[in-house]
Amino acid sequence: MTTALGTRLNFQTLVQARRGGEAMMAMRRGQPPAQALRAAGVLPRLYVMVCGDTGCLARKSDKTRDALIQAMSAYGLDSDVEVMRSGCFGFCSQAPVVVTYPDGIFYCQVKPEDAEEIVTRHVLGGQPVERLLYQPDPRVRQRVARMMEMSFFKGQQRIALRNLGLIDPESIEEAIAARAYEALARVLQEMTPEQVIAEMKRSGLRGRGGAGFPTGLKWEIARNTPGDIKYVTCNADEGDPGAFMDRGILEGDPHSVLEAMAIAGYAIGSHHGFIYVRAEYPNAVRRLERAVSQATDLGLLGERILGSDFSFHVELRLGAGAYVCGEETALMASVEGKRGMPRPRPPFPSDAGLWGKPTLNNNVETYANVPPIILNGGDWYASIGTEKSKGTKVFALAGNVTNTGLVEVPMGTTLRQIVYDVGGGIPKGKKFKAAQTGGPSGGCVPAEHIDTPIDYESLAALGSIVGSGGLIIMDEDACMVDVARYYLEFTQDESCGKCPPCRIGTKRMLEILNRIVAGEGEEGDIERLESLASSIKATSLCGLGQNAPNPVLSTIRYFRDEYEAHIRHKHCPAGRCKELVEYRVNAEKCIGCTLCIRVCPSGAITGELKKPHAIDTELCAKCGSCYDVCRPKAIER
Repeated sequence: MTTALGTRLNFQTLVQARRGGEAMMAMRRGQPPAQALRAAGVLPRLYVMVCGDTGCLARKSDKTRDALIQAMSAYGLDSDVEVMRSGCFGFCSQAPVVVTYPDGIFYCQVKPEDAEEIVTRHVLGGQPVERLLYQPDPRVRQRVARMMEMSFFKGQQRIALRNLGLIDPESIEEAIAARAYEALARVLQEMTPEQVIAEMKRSGLRGRGGAGFPTGLKWEIARNTPGDIKYVTCNADEGDPGAFMDRGILEGDPHSVLEAMAIAGYAIGSHHGFIYVRAEYPNAVRRLERAVSQATDLGLLGERILGSDFSFHVELRLGAGAYVCGEETALMASVEGKRGMPRPRPPFPSDAGLWGKPTLNNNVETYANVPPIILNGGDWYASIGTEKSKGTKVFALAGNVTNTGLVEVPMGTTLRQIVYDVGGGIPKGKKFKAAQTGGPSGGCVPAEHIDTPIDYESLAALGSIVGSGGLIIMDEDACMVDVARYYLEFTQDESCGKCPPCRIGTKRMLEILNRIVAGEGEEGDIERLESLASSIKATSLCGLGQNAPNPVLSTIRYFRDEYEAHIRHKHCPAGRCKELVEYRVNAEKCIGCTLCIRVCPSGAITGELKKPHAIDTELCAKCGSCYDVCRPKAIER
C-alpha cells in the first residue's frame, strides 16, 4: 500500500483501502491490471521480497535485506524498487530466500555480499544472477529462474499459505491489500451466524490440529450451547518435532488468524478470544502482538468492529513449551493460569471450557482456511481434495528429502507425489524407506504404500494419522526400531503424569526398546510391546497417551523383521544402533587410500598406503566416519 491507514475503518473505507492495493497485489502475482500503473510510475518497477521467517532470520536474512536496501539507495533506485520483508516462501532448505516481483525470480541462499550483484546484473541489467538460482540436481548445470516453474511449487495449492511471500507480515495495509478482513466485513454486513456456520459445514473443512473433527459442526455445537459468556481459543502450541506449519502462518500472515477468530466469535456468540502460542516462537509472538494492536487501532478488532454492533477482543497467552498443552483441555487449564494437564471429557469444552464457559478451540491452520471459504464459498473449498477429506493440508516436509520446507497440497495427493515431485526425491540416490506422518502421535508409512493418498481415511487404514502436518521422510539407512524408540522417548518425556497408563506404560515400553537397541532384547519383547501398547491406547486419559504407541505399533507392523534381527541376531540391519554394529574392512575392495585412517577419531584403523587396512574392533568408537568416507565401499558393517 502506498499510504498508511490512520483512522478507524467502516465497511466503505475498508473496501476503498483494499481497492487501493489491488494493483500492487496484481503486480506481485504477475497479473496484467498492474502493468499500466507500473508504466506510469504509480507503482515501483520491482518488488524485492526478502524472507523474514525464523529459518531465514537465523541465516541473517535481515542483514541481506539491509544490504539490498543500501545497494538500491547507492544506485538511486529508492523510488524505482521497493525492498520488503515477507513471510516464509516455504522452501526452507534454500534459506535465505529472495524473490523479485513481477518477474518471479527466485534466489537461493542469498548473503549480504550478493546484494551488489543483484542490483547491477538483475535490477539494472535485466538479467538474473544465475549462480543464485535454484539448481534441482547438482550433477546437472541447468538452473530454474522463476518461482512458479520450480517443481517444489508446481504441485502445491496454497490456501492457508496464500499470502506467505506476497505481503509484509508486519504491515496491516499490506494484509488489507491482500483481502484481509474482507470476509469479516461480509459476515458482519451480509450473513447471520447460522449462515456462517452453514457455509463452514458446506466446505467440509476438518480440524487441522490432528483430530480432524468437522469444523462447521464444532462451531454449530458451540453456538447451540447456552451461555451469556463464550470464548474462542486458538491452539498455536505447536510441539511436534520438526513441525512448523503454525509458526509459518503466524509469522507470515497473522491477520488471517485474527480475522478468522473474529468470524468464529460472531458465529458462536463470543466476544473474547485467546491465542495460546509457545514462548519459543518470539518472532511469531512479536508479529501477533503487532497485528492485534494494528487491527484494534483500525477498528477491525475490539469494540463495534467496522461500525457494527459486534465486538471481539483478542489476547495472547504464552505457553512454556509443554507438548501436552496441545490437548485442548490442558491448553485451557494453562490459559487460566493452572498447570497444563488434561481433564476427563465430558464435559467437552463446547459445554464447559475456559472458566467453565462454552469454548470453541481450533488450531492456526484451521483458522487460516476460514476467510477464503467465506469469500469463495463452501462449495469451492469442498471441490478440492477427496470425498471425505476436503481442501488442502499444510505439511512440514523434513528428513531425508532434497527439498525441505512448508508445502500445501490438496488432500488426496499421494505420498509419492510429495516425496518425488514436490520434495525432489531422496538425496544421494538412496531409496525411500518410510515416512513418519502425524508426528510422535502418528505412524510410519513404508515404501510399499508410497502411492497412498494422504488423507484422514487412507492414513488411518495404515495405522497412522494426518495429525497436525509433520512429515518426516526416511531413507534406506534409517533404523525403524530406533525411530520408534526416539518418538516414544519424546512422548514419555512430555507425559504430564496425570494418568498411570501414559506415565508408567510408556516408560515400560521405552525400557524394552532401549534394551533392544542396546543388544539386550529378549524373545517375547515384541509381544510385550504390543500388549502394553494396546492397554495404553485403551485406557489413557488424553490423545497424547492414546496415540503414543502408534510409532511402535506401525514399525512392528511393517518392519517386524528389523525387530527380530535386533533381538535374535543382535544385529542392526541399518547399522544405526552402535551396540549392534561392527565395522570391518573387506581386503579385496580396499585400495589403501588412507582416508579412513585420517577421519578415525580413536586411531582404530591401521594400514599402509595402497595396501589393505584393518580395524581394531576393541578401539573402534563405532562412529561410522570411516564408513561414510570410504569411496570403494570397502568398509562394511
